[in-house]
Amino acid sequence: MFTRAILASAGILAATLASAQENVPFALDWKFEGPAAPYFASIDNGHFADAGLAVEVAAGQGSLDAIPKVATGAFPVGFADINSLIKFLDQNPGAPVIAVMMVYDKPPFAIVGRKSLGIEVPKDLEGKVLGAPPPDGAWAQFPAFATANDLDVSAITVEPVGFPTREPMLAQGEVDAVTGFSFSSYLNLVRLGVPEDDISTILMADYGLELYGNAIIANTEWATANPDTLKAFLAAVADGWVDAIADPEGAVASLIERNPAADAALETRRLQLAIDANVVTDAVMANGMGLVDADRMQRALVQIAETYEFQSAPDASLYFTDAYLPEGGFSLK
Repeated sequence: MFTRAILASAGILAATLASAQENVPFALDWKFEGPAAPYFASIDNGHFADAGLAVEVAAGQGSLDAIPKVATGAFPVGFADINSLIKFLDQNPGAPVIAVMMVYDKPPFAIVGRKSLGIEVPKDLEGKVLGAPPPDGAWAQFPAFATANDLDVSAITVEPVGFPTREPMLAQGEVDAVTGFSFSSYLNLVRLGVPEDDISTILMADYGLELYGNAIIANTEWATANPDTLKAFLAAVADGWVDAIADPEGAVASLIERNPAADAALETRRLQLAIDANVVTDAVMANGMGLVDADRMQRALVQIAETYEFQSAPDASLYFTDAYLPEGGFSLK
């Protein structure tokens, strides 16, 4: 009888604790792939629960899917490309959404080519064929990239390609390089049998592009009403990234629980590529994760203006705030 009473009390306590947790739905910009693993690690390793949060992660269909979800209040927080957010806010003045934590210090926009086809540095594109899907995010940044590298764009043959045919055309030598996200295009080529030592990845951020990448975004009305909740959410996200950096395989195991059809080895590679190229940069290790540099942001806005006509004068304070971050950002050390 006493044992049953203890067990019953424990069950009531667990239920009470669960009900006390605050629900915070989180909208991703894409499918459950390797770079999403840190958020599932935050769930499985107890970081969200320790902060009193019950987080459910929803897959997305791109930044232009995630941003409106947060702006309308359907989700309090999400994950999206800050450059897309900047344009969204320019086109929808006053929309209640802002970036609150930078995750991809370097965006994954890249030119991916093959060394055997003569592509290793930006200037190699001159006289070559570049495959580019018209809606591709990396292609949208190409004019700014070309300007930064003094490329003669008239000497580059641009071949419009579809997303499904992009890497196959490069693998077959029908184009010399393609625009795309660094980790995705790279792994797609490997899967198609292209030797890894033949693949050249020209990350635009390493060649003059000042843009930032994906960030945690928040509904500003919800954030104002729930500042402590947002701060706790961001701290738990940072802990998930620390876990994923230390143990990528473990983080991907959490991902696979939600997406059993995924290839664990492939997604671990995808996560590691994102960590190495986009998340753990020299700037982040020196200054902390989550922050943006004001001068760099201004230079980024100038580069965005090279490919996008702002309806109103750009204002960095409308796009990003560090109000919910600890001083000095989050340490990944």
